Amino acid sequence: MKKLLPEIVAIALKAGRAIMEVYADPANTVMTKSDHSPLTQADLAADRVISAGLLELDLGWPLLSEEAAQIAHSTRANWSRFWLIDPLDGTKEFVKRNGEFTVNIALIEKDQPILGVVYAPVLDICYFAARGVGAFVRRGTDQAQAIHVKSAMPGEILKVVASRSHADERTTALLINLGEHECLSMGSSLKLCLVAEGAAHLYPRLGPTMEWDTAAAHAVVKYAGGRVCDWSGIELLYNKPDLHNPEFIVLPMQDQRLLGQIILNQD
Repeated sequence: MKKLLPEIVAIALKAGRAIMEVYADPANTVMTKSDHSPLTQADLAADRVISAGLLELDLGWPLLSEEAAQIAHSTRANWSRFWLIDPLDGTKEFVKRNGEFTVNIALIEKDQPILGVVYAPVLDICYFAARGVGAFVRRGTDQAQAIHVKSAMPGEILKVVASRSHADERTTALLINLGEHECLSMGSSLKLCLVAEGAAHLYPRLGPTMEWDTAAAHAVVKYAGGRVCDWSGIELLYNKPDLHNPEFIVLPMQDQRLLGQIILNQD
């Protein structure tokens, strides 16, 4: 994993450059997929770059991408390892031109992410992590820094991440029940990464997401000492028959008190 991780980072950065070529043209075309979600030429360009880059590694592991997700579970069930990618996570943020979108590449082994790279090309921030290596962030040309989750200290205001484009009444009610807090709005999988680097303590997600939306950032959270779990406290699983995620929470691994408070508020 230590040798493989820099290679995946390089592929993500190359995909980011392909996205930026499209992003530079304000006239880029936005299409609509069958599920009515937006699709741009940047999604497709990044998908081609990532697919080609992973193929060149010649590791023999199959690939599941948001832009080519029609693979039957009967086939996927035989995969012990596979790549799970979202070439452009946060297409709505891309269309809004706020820069809060990412390239997500994850390696899944036995239903769990063991490597993940999340790159935000406009912000030039790259989060990356792998089993046995740890979790890191690199901003621009700065040296990569190890990151770790952070629990709220007694008396400290709870910092909670909320979605930039998917706010809802249930999330608002949950946050009110948590008491005094500071809300940080962010798009795409960057929300999970804010918890991973200790900039936020909690990210509850009540809206719908897919496996490729979370897998790479899940790895970053996991190897930064955090957890991405459902309301029962069970870690999210990947390569399910249905690729939708359950509603989930992102928080420090050891913060059982906060998890219990959230579950109680949901009940």
